[in-house]
Amino acid sequence: MTAPVLETDRLILRPHRVQDFDDVAALWAEPEVVRFISGKPSTRRESWSRLLRYIGHWQALGYGYWAVTLRDSGRFAGEVGFADFQRDMEPPLNGVPEAGWALHPDLHGQGLATEAVQHIHTWAEDETGWTETACIFDPAHLASQRIAQKLGYAPAGEAKFNGAPTLVMKRKIAR
Repeated sequence: MTAPVLETDRLILRPHRVQDFDDVAALWAEPEVVRFISGKPSTRRESWSRLLRYIGHWQALGYGYWAVTLRDSGRFAGEVGFADFQRDMEPPLNGVPEAGWALHPDLHGQGLATEAVQHIHTWAEDETGWTETACIFDPAHLASQRIAQKLGYAPAGEAKFNGAPTLVMKRKIAR
């Protein structure tokens, strides 16, 4: 299975492809993108692994991440999606799909992340049997927490991930 193409007024969410590698590597090399995620820019090798994980998620699980492009220009804007990263986290997410998003820093503050993330949640409600989704954050990452709250996520506790406190937020899917 590959990711379906989803469209909003300003965005096209499409499957990742190998040709996205330079854009993925550039995104994850941005210090502002990784500031609250890993704290260090990704190497090209790490970005290659990330791209292959994105493609593989769809093949193995029937869900994953989308490449986000701007409808008017086709520019690669970032990535949004759901994953099961099998994180070594305590307590674990236990298979609850984890939502995530990252957009290029020069596109922050325009509502694009909220637009994209809302759209993937609509897809999840229509196309999956999930009862809830989760997302995790560095407690200091307030901008992404606000996006999550707009979409119905609420704090569900704290976990330890990579030795650091991590905020877990969950969202119930109404059926």
